[in-house]
Amino acid sequence: MKMITIENVTKTYGEKELFKGISFTIGEKERVGLIGVNGTGKSSLLKIVAGIDQPDSGDIISGKDYKISFLSQQPEMEPDRSVLDQVFSGDAPILKLMRDYEKVLADLSINPEDSKVQEILYELQRRMDSEDGWDANTAAKTILMQLGISDFSKKMGELSGGQKKRVALAQVLIESPDLLILDEPTNHLDYETVKWLEDYLSRYSGSLLLVTHDRYFLDRVTNRMFELDGGSLYSYKGNYASFLEAKAIREENEAASLEKKKNLFRQELEWIRRGAKARTTKQKARIQRFDKLDEEVSNVKSNEKLDIALSGSRLGKQVLELKDACKKYEDKVILDQFNLLVKPGDRLGIIGRNGTGKSTLLNILSGRIQLDSGEILTGQTVRVAYYTQENEDMDENKRVIEYLKETAEIVHTTDGKTISAAQMLERFLFPPYAHGTLIRKLSGGEKRRLYLLKLLMEEPNVLLLDEPTNDLDTQTLTVLEDYLEDFPGVVITVSHDRYFLDKVVDLLLVLEGEGQTSLYFGNYTDYLEKKPKPEAQDAVQRKDKPEQPEKPKKKKMTYMEKKEWSEIDADIAKVEERLEGIQSEMVKIGSDFEKGQALMNEEAELNEKLEHLIERWSYLSELAENE
Repeated sequence: MKMITIENVTKTYGEKELFKGISFTIGEKERVGLIGVNGTGKSSLLKIVAGIDQPDSGDIISGKDYKISFLSQQPEMEPDRSVLDQVFSGDAPILKLMRDYEKVLADLSINPEDSKVQEILYELQRRMDSEDGWDANTAAKTILMQLGISDFSKKMGELSGGQKKRVALAQVLIESPDLLILDEPTNHLDYETVKWLEDYLSRYSGSLLLVTHDRYFLDRVTNRMFELDGGSLYSYKGNYASFLEAKAIREENEAASLEKKKNLFRQELEWIRRGAKARTTKQKARIQRFDKLDEEVSNVKSNEKLDIALSGSRLGKQVLELKDACKKYEDKVILDQFNLLVKPGDRLGIIGRNGTGKSTLLNILSGRIQLDSGEILTGQTVRVAYYTQENEDMDENKRVIEYLKETAEIVHTTDGKTISAAQMLERFLFPPYAHGTLIRKLSGGEKRRLYLLKLLMEEPNVLLLDEPTNDLDTQTLTVLEDYLEDFPGVVITVSHDRYFLDKVVDLLLVLEGEGQTSLYFGNYTDYLEKKPKPEAQDAVQRKDKPEQPEKPKKKKMTYMEKKEWSEIDADIAKVEERLEGIQSEMVKIGSDFEKGQALMNEEAELNEKLEHLIERWSYLSELAENE
């Protein structure tokens, strides 16, 4: 059995100890989700397991042939490489084989009569046959297409940050390692792509370790959960829903244990106050025990919820209204005669594919971008807080509490009480010992959490949130969602996160591209269920548009496609023959359930392979007609 074991690993970052003496094992086909508050060391732990970073102490144990692929949050790319070259640039043997094959093909095109190059090509073709290199090549292109990358020759330097992340994701997926490590894989992915990735990973034959803020994704992909909390690692069986249930039980037990410690602490405190006249060994032992209890009770976090329903500024009847709004960049239309009325209490989610203008619309509503024509009306009492995708005006040489107090030292609740800046920091998962920390020592996620809190401390009545889930951990998102539930003002958010949208909004504005928009009353899951499937949409479009004769496009077969065409009938026959054999074996297995399960798994894989082969046969047969 292939597995990796982490034993007594400790890691510090500067003066901060991220985790100490943690141990765990990841076995075959385990899908592990890692969660924890930003700054607890999730990304650091991923890098240690991947072998990119080293622990201060402890051991990483795995077999010599154990392969690991790692997707970082910010992948580094060679700007002059093409998309396909980047995907094939990994260290996996199959990728090296494909690189060698492509290189020899290029050499042969220059010197077609070179017998030595021909011999090398024949040998590489033999290896491509024996090591399923053709399938890997096809799979790489299929994965890129599914991730929205269709121009394989485009240079990496010409791609956006989101597109680079998708290419990096394709690269690690095609490597098919024993352990696939993914750090926030769903960032920059729309719903259709996230759904495809969920399905892909559910069929993945290796093990998986991932960090993601997408809680639906966690729930559907994982079968085990790790939680980093207070320097310790807790393991839970099951998916995200199972984790929430198990964690609630653990915290209840910890709360009961803490209460017992507090009672014992009170007894010891009473004894120490009375004073011990004679310093006997027994009395010294009690004093030492008191000191230890004092330290334990002080360090244990309270799980009691701090209810903070901030009042916000008073909001009048008029909030925001767009009338006949038009906006475009060069030839790209964002808004076309667009009308929108935002009313008090609205919870509006803005959705749409990347590039349809979601962030642009938020910038228009905030007054940062002007309309080309039309008008925007803003109520006199409107007080906007805009959570952008960048930390604005953050002096990293200031301390956390000092930065927050620049906005307000206290805020007001709906019942007329006041809450201090320190209490707000604790609510947003900054423990008391972190309040005096310099901002530059915080992790990226902690900075984003602090920036969000500062905006909320301004007591706005209109919140504009641009992709808030991209940089916030699941615990912070839970706190934010709880805050928004009681928020008396208006919330307008751009997000791809299904879970967040389901909890926060009840009205969706769908940007469909080219200035086309639509409104949907309900949550995001309802919208997705009622939304026509892409095939149905294509059928509608074909019906609505008059048919126009298309010029036939003739495409010639490549060398590899010719070779694949010559062998594909035999490949299909081989798969069909094996499927018939499985049916025969299933009849004879009797009560051997383990063998039955293995045969069913093999049958599912073969059916999938047969479907792929038939699709390829149809495609290649059309090309063959042009030969």
